[in-house]
Amino acid sequence: MEAALGLLRRMPPKQSETALSALLSLLPQHSSDLLSQVDLPLQVLRDAESRKDFILCEYNRDADSYRSPWSNKYHPPLEDALYPSAELRKLEVEANDIFAIYRDQYYEGGISSVYMWEDDNEGFVACFLIKKDGSKSGHGRRGCLEEGAWDAIHVIQMKMELAVAEGHLCNMGRMIEELEGKLRNSLDQVYFGKTREMVCTLRPPAEIVQMRLPDS
Repeated sequence: MEAALGLLRRMPPKQSETALSALLSLLPQHSSDLLSQVDLPLQVLRDAESRKDFILCEYNRDADSYRSPWSNKYHPPLEDALYPSAELRKLEVEANDIFAIYRDQYYEGGISSVYMWEDDNEGFVACFLIKKDGSKSGHGRRGCLEEGAWDAIHVIQMKMELAVAEGHLCNMGRMIEELEGKLRNSLDQVYFGKTREMVCTLRPPAEIVQMRLPDS
């Protein structure tokens, strides 16, 4: 099991689904552990009623169906499915509208979904998802990569202590904005910083002058 997880960590993201499928056939006794511990690229489905895309994840799945945050219907249809309460559904709809604005402002396009459900402590849990294709053929307005994507999942547990529901949205939005900012800064400082350092180490000074990496 440890070797399988180590192999998946070293696989390119675009090959993770193929690698996981192969490991599941080789290690059927560890299928539940692999499926729970391995993160795959987020998948997208089209809601025919609202004509909007929504993101699939474990938090909007019931059996083999997925609930759309736009129409609140399962695809494919499912009997006796789980739904949020009317009050929580109202908050979920508002959160999806607000998060779509955040997505357009910070990511310049992409797909976002927000799902909410009650927990066992008289509160609720919210899952915020973003998927952005940053490649040249992607749906973003400023794709400059040959191939690349950004998948983000934020799960926040809330206590129902605020009298005004909008207060929860403000708090969750602030938390997500701070987390996303810290993550992007870490990527810039560690990943891109190390890339610059390696290029400058491997290339002679004359070549560095001719090909400078842009400041991010």
